[in-house]
Amino acid sequence: MAKRCSITDKGVQSGNKVSHSQRKTRRRFLPNIQNVSLISNVLGKAVRLKIAASTLRSIDHNGGLDNYLLSTADNKLSADVLKLKRQIKKAKQNAA
Repeated sequence: MAKRCSITDKGVQSGNKVSHSQRKTRRRFLPNIQNVSLISNVLGKAVRLKIAASTLRSIDHNGGLDNYLLSTADNKLSADVLKLKRQIKKAKQNAA
């Protein structure tokens, strides 16, 4: 199971654990990945995603999944989520 956010592609980072005596040993910094169901108001259904907690806060700040995806640049989103963004755009155009 990959420790990667399905929206932002935030993943595992590596670095050093530094003891009091300044010995350095390698360690991993794991992202806080959560399995969540987010509701898309435009599509009218729930979408299950594995996202980081920081991404969930960003989604709440932007007013929901639809607003977050439409306001975020394509190069900052993963390939799977770009498909979802296209579906939201198409459904929004059909509703208008």
